[in-house]
Amino acid sequence: MTTEILTVKCPQCKKDVEWTSKNIYRPFCSKRCQLIDLGEWADEEKTIPGEEAFLSLSDEEHW
Repeated sequence: MTTEILTVKCPQCKKDVEWTSKNIYRPFCSKRCQLIDLGEWADEEKTIPGEEAFLSLSDEEHW
């Protein structure tokens, strides 16, 4: 019995990536692509569509 390995595209560079436990950066191909993606989220270049949520805290909760 052979096990077929799933291959996906890296969301950042589009390189083929094997989806296995050996790839610690999955779905990314490398640490570099993982960090580029994280930076894009931090810079708000990427967002989840929808209305912006605002959290209101009482004075007691501000510490």
